[in-house]
Amino acid sequence: MSEVISLSDQLTDEEWLAEIDELGEARGYFQSVGPDHSALFLDESFDVLLVSFDTIASARAGSASGIPHAMLQAEIRGWSHLSILAKSNSWFRDRAVYGYFDRLVDDGFFEDFDHVIFYGAGLAGYAAAAFSVAAPGATVIAIAPQATLDPEVAGWDDRFIHMRRTSFTDRYGYAPDMVEAADKVFVLYDPIVDLDAMHASLFQGPMVHRIRLRHTGPRTGGTVQALNILGPLFEKAAAGTLRPLDFYKAFKRRHRYMPYLRNLLGQVHIEERHYLTALLCRAVLSLKNSQRFRHHFELAEHRLIEQGGRLPPTLSQRRAAQSNARNS
Repeated sequence: MSEVISLSDQLTDEEWLAEIDELGEARGYFQSVGPDHSALFLDESFDVLLVSFDTIASARAGSASGIPHAMLQAEIRGWSHLSILAKSNSWFRDRAVYGYFDRLVDDGFFEDFDHVIFYGAGLAGYAAAAFSVAAPGATVIAIAPQATLDPEVAGWDDRFIHMRRTSFTDRYGYAPDMVEAADKVFVLYDPIVDLDAMHASLFQGPMVHRIRLRHTGPRTGGTVQALNILGPLFEKAAAGTLRPLDFYKAFKRRHRYMPYLRNLLGQVHIEERHYLTALLCRAVLSLKNSQRFRHHFELAEHRLIEQGGRLPPTLSQRRAAQSNARNS
């Protein structure tokens, strides 16, 4: 395995791309794909190819090393990596990108690898699903992907109105159709985010597994990356053993992740579920002193008592009571 790459966050985008260019020249290749996109290939092994899509902004924020999160995971494991980079939020809808993938197919590029994994989040999740058709039998992990932004199909999604003149009906267009040749497709999303859930529902078929990660909010991809759970999941994908249950087991890490806990607190508070609010806040306060959670704990406990309810004793309280009973 090569030394893990690290790029300074002090670089401008152009300087960062120049560093990526040098890296490609040394260990594979880097090439422009039209004026707005580029491709970096790091040639490490024929066992696993991890393909990821990012904007330059998301790539630089993807890890503490200043490289895409997927690239970091590939580096750690000595896998080959193909990174498709966009200068803007293009959804990778560019004929130059289509032509690039056409050439990869014509050259039998994907056939060289035992396992191919496509990964992306948000607009990059759309691209991971859409371009996976180039590698039949691949595994796709797409976080909160859009199925399409064609207004005839997804006119209800008003978040990206500026993309409505962009064609999603030509080649590599409708992502749910493009994943039909994949071995397994895992679509991760928060079902509470209605528009993400509506896009997820458009992905159908026996190969599709929808993974519902509640209370991750509109930044499900950022939460999953911050929990640092993707690496082991990629390993299972490479071994052909990845299952939906693996995502839910890995996601248990959220119980100590404060942004997730704050999202959950906001939800139960809005729903005026005082018992659950008090339980949640008490659990968080046992891990960390937080004024926000202490305030909501005291408020929820007070309202719970007003309604004639009470919280069950904590584990330490139960043990103390049992000890007192034995000594009495």
